[in-house]
Amino acid sequence: MTPKASQTDIIAPQEFAIQTAEPSSKPKGRYVFIALGCSKNLVDSERMLGLLQRDGYDLVSDPQEADFAIINTCGFIASARTESLAVIDEMIALKQRGRLRGVIVSGCLAERDRESLLEQRPDIDHLIGVFCRDEVVRCADQLVGRGHATRALFRDAPDGPMDDRSRFRITPRHFAYLKISEGCDRHCTFCTIPAIRGHYVSKPIRSVIIEAEELATDGVRELILVAQDTSAYGIDLTGKSQLADLLRALVAWRGVDWIRLMYLYPMHITDDLVDTIAANERILPYLDLPLQHINDRMLRRMQRQVSRLETERLLARLRDRIPELVLRTTLMTGFPGETDVEFAELSAFVQAQRFERLGVFTYSNESSTPAAKMAGQIPEEIKIDRRARLMTLQQSIAFEFADGQIGKTMDVFLDEAVPDTEDAWIGRTWADAPEVDPIVYVTGKDLAPGQLVPCEIVARNDYDLIGVAVGPPR
Repeated sequence: MTPKASQTDIIAPQEFAIQTAEPSSKPKGRYVFIALGCSKNLVDSERMLGLLQRDGYDLVSDPQEADFAIINTCGFIASARTESLAVIDEMIALKQRGRLRGVIVSGCLAERDRESLLEQRPDIDHLIGVFCRDEVVRCADQLVGRGHATRALFRDAPDGPMDDRSRFRITPRHFAYLKISEGCDRHCTFCTIPAIRGHYVSKPIRSVIIEAEELATDGVRELILVAQDTSAYGIDLTGKSQLADLLRALVAWRGVDWIRLMYLYPMHITDDLVDTIAANERILPYLDLPLQHINDRMLRRMQRQVSRLETERLLARLRDRIPELVLRTTLMTGFPGETDVEFAELSAFVQAQRFERLGVFTYSNESSTPAAKMAGQIPEEIKIDRRARLMTLQQSIAFEFADGQIGKTMDVFLDEAVPDTEDAWIGRTWADAPEVDPIVYVTGKDLAPGQLVPCEIVARNDYDLIGVAVGPPR
């Protein structure tokens, strides 16, 4: 299914208006912040925003009203880099016209390209690598004439986890992403993340709980646990996955209504983890499990370290032991060497498994990865055609699942009001993660964002559902 539009589509994300703090009487400066990329990068953005707000800088939503701009970039694949560069160029153009005093670029593209990015775009004032994000205030001070900072700030990946507390959140107040680790020790042949984000580093369980407590105090009712590889949580600390232990600690804490798991790698999903998810109603029966492919030769070339048989056994085990499970996966078309027969095998797998949520991406040739040097590079038009065919196949599966919800009463978290419409709301069920999954349009009086409302599902609108509030919100 097609992901919803996200904050990457706009220059000054509207989400900032949700929790903008009262302006300082004498702010050090005003800035606009553009957050690009995934939910893990969003946590970094929120951390930088928190540091800037705490130090006396005021966030504005219009670049024309700002002293400087900060772009937290994505550099994962070519399309993300193109988008990041387009936003950078737009901010540089404002600087050249005298509308901005400076431009700060941070995040994965900065980390990936480093000084070469400054050579290509010399009007960038400061470049901040992913492990120097907490230096953003120093760079801002330089731009407003209050200090000094090196133009390019980079350092090696730290041995311990970075501190994500004291964030200024840009999600709706009732949900938040909680990053439980940084980096990745997988070496999938198509992926640049280990080179950008470093080795896998888990936050200790107590640190995660402290961060969760801070978020709950700020109004969070749904925690969305994210990492490059969530199921590997704790392996670097104890030699085995501690995700089940972390989940039990979060459930015992009892601070939120929903706990959602994203980015689970197929390995390290133990019986203990499955039982923990199944036994606790606050851990949603929703698992995001990116698989990429199912053909064994493709999986070996991708270096996924899992076979088709192992994957199918895992999916059957999850379906059997977790009631009402919704599975989300992402798949890739056009990986080097993918044959028509292997793509047909992937299509048949999608038809048989009937994933409730599925995204498809075309392979992106990243020059620094082993896959870029493989024989059998697939023409772009074939990648796109295969993606379209998988999405068409998935559409009927998704519609069938949505039709199956009609007539049910389901709890819906209200995220926001429908613009210019009275008593109409946009929300999500337990089966819907923010941004990437369908939504529920809800009608009801005296409701507000952040409420958990029992709704009768009465119809489907393409991928989305339509519901009517039938009980008091809580």
